[in-house]
Amino acid sequence: MRRADRLFQIIQILRRSKRPVTAASLAEELEVSTRTVYRDVADLIGQRVPIVGEAGLGYLLDGGYDMPPLMLTPDEIEAVALGAQWVAGRGDKALANAARDVMAKIAAVAPAHLRPFIDEPSVGAKPSVDPVVEAAEIDPSRFRAAIRDGRKLRLRYSSETGDETARTVWPVILGYSDTTRMLVAWCELRQAFRHFRLDRVIEAETLAASIGLRKGELRRRWERWREMERAKRASA
Repeated sequence: MRRADRLFQIIQILRRSKRPVTAASLAEELEVSTRTVYRDVADLIGQRVPIVGEAGLGYLLDGGYDMPPLMLTPDEIEAVALGAQWVAGRGDKALANAARDVMAKIAAVAPAHLRPFIDEPSVGAKPSVDPVVEAAEIDPSRFRAAIRDGRKLRLRYSSETGDETARTVWPVILGYSDTTRMLVAWCELRQAFRHFRLDRVIEAETLAASIGLRKGELRRRWERWREMERAKRASA
């Protein structure tokens, strides 16, 4: 990798991370020595790139820093193409159409030498054998809107045994797999995070009531809970 490319990649790695990135982590991804990373970071700081931190603790890029728009690399294009293929085959209708639109927008501005990576990528998502069947009464975009707006949801939910319950939940994230869609939410009834399969949601209503937390706080709580659950399983 050319040094100029490496310096740019360091900025990219720091820009995509919300936590300090250690020199060891940078060195591993870039396949160079930590000494090279120290020198490169020092050079970037000397060029007034707002990197804060120090060796041993990790580095952060100031959130207000931006660079002029640059053309995607072949690897970046194929990463987007792979994700778009998966979403187009497994996402709900709105997301599937959005995935196709993203690739069309990239194709419209990509120079000729990058078009083959869009038209004939070297990667591909495995076709879904059992595609997700959308329940007629449930529109997944409603769940995504509630998550974005920080609104509570009232669900009528059927358990695996067929028992129905009414739940008021604070939605966190809508998960997609090959065969199911799962809503992760804080359940007021159980006073805990729970997972709700969309194919078992009988009715869903978006409430006017806000979850009452600052934007991003519920997600951070869920992430901390998820890490604790992983730690419990690892130590069991």
